Amino acid sequence: MYHSWIPNSDPIVKREMLRFIGKDVEDLFGDIPESIRLREPLKVGFGRPLSEYEVYRIVDRILSRNRVFRDPPPFIGGGVCAGYVPSIVRFLALRGEIYTSYTPYQPEINQGVLQAIFEYQSIMAELYGVDVVNASMYDGSTAVAEAFRLAMRATKRSKILVPATMNPFYRSVASTWLSPVRGVLEEYRVDEKGDPDLGDIYGRVDDNTAAIYLENPGFLGNIIEDPEAVGEIARKKRALFIVYSEPTSLGILRPPGEYGADIVVGDGQSLGLGLNYGGPGLGILGIRMDQELLKQLPGRLVGATVDADGRRGYMLILQAREQHIRREKATSNITTNSSLMAIMATIYIAYLGGNGIRRLGESILRRTQYAVESIRRRLSGKVSIALRSRLFYREIPLRFHGKSYGEIHRDLLERGIHGGLWLKGLLKGFEDCALYCFSEIHSRDDIDRLVQALAEVA
Repeated sequence: MYHSWIPNSDPIVKREMLRFIGKDVEDLFGDIPESIRLREPLKVGFGRPLSEYEVYRIVDRILSRNRVFRDPPPFIGGGVCAGYVPSIVRFLALRGEIYTSYTPYQPEINQGVLQAIFEYQSIMAELYGVDVVNASMYDGSTAVAEAFRLAMRATKRSKILVPATMNPFYRSVASTWLSPVRGVLEEYRVDEKGDPDLGDIYGRVDDNTAAIYLENPGFLGNIIEDPEAVGEIARKKRALFIVYSEPTSLGILRPPGEYGADIVVGDGQSLGLGLNYGGPGLGILGIRMDQELLKQLPGRLVGATVDADGRRGYMLILQAREQHIRREKATSNITTNSSLMAIMATIYIAYLGGNGIRRLGESILRRTQYAVESIRRRLSGKVSIALRSRLFYREIPLRFHGKSYGEIHRDLLERGIHGGLWLKGLLKGFEDCALYCFSEIHSRDDIDRLVQALAEVA
């Protein structure tokens, strides 16, 4: 049926468009291999239109199959963990002027959103100890991928050294993003504590190394004992030093900018964003002040200034890598959801305050260490900590002896406990391990229940 606002829905219009470009429909899909093309109608739907009430019943039936884990909260780790979202965050974010605001494209309009993003940049720069943080990326994985490509452009080199225990989800995204620009990820070893093998890094870094990447805390929750040593190697070889940090840990750990990181990255999911079924998220990306790094910074920057009357104002001061500026040469594409998540994280941190971030970090660290001690004390012989790190933050890799973790996980679910992320197929050498997360919402009783359940099923 013809519709004036959807011109390509009318068969007559479609035919006219194809005639104009001199193609038929098959030509437009010519890039899709014949072996994966479908030559029959899709087997979807119900064979007839459904009423609103019928749709409601069907969706409600599907939703009733979901299981919600509130008591205790889920322990699944892997970078995205359950955390508490204060009511004020969602209440303020749902205000019309924030929730419906479009991400700014024009440099100076939308002063309220621009100010909120400016505050986000300032807070994150202070938290990570760097000079500049952009107006956000999609999530941690895209922030890491952008950081790698930034390093390649700035150094005109193509190799990135990454730890063997790098977040496998981030590694997958980064590999995809580096492929078209001929970037290479090369792995360096970590020791039994999860710390970087400095000798191996020395042996691998060369004149084509654009950056050395470090996660602190690591993907497996281990706190790196001497991250500065990795930065020193990078400086000696004129490579960049990229550090990924979980933002809540920076309330108690040194900011990576203070121990020499040229580029910092993170994921803001833990800053009051909730789980969101895995998304939307918030990618944090910052740099030390360096003109070459600044020129290559993806995303956008909001700056503050004063107008002719001396009134303070905000505007976009850098967006040189964005798709609406560089078109096909763009390296990034940031949209409204990213800005909304950045503003929610800003509300969260402002609500907690400086001391609140420190107390949050201490709270998570205490819970994690309590879990480590309980597991070591009560599950000896059945379960062990997969790394010998002295200190873990938020996540712990547990190695299971004797039974398959798949079977253990099912037994936990029957007891109403959502266990950790099975690392089989994700990290070499950790096939019999699962990654457990302990955040501020896990009480001592929750941890005791988990340990007791593991004692019964492991």
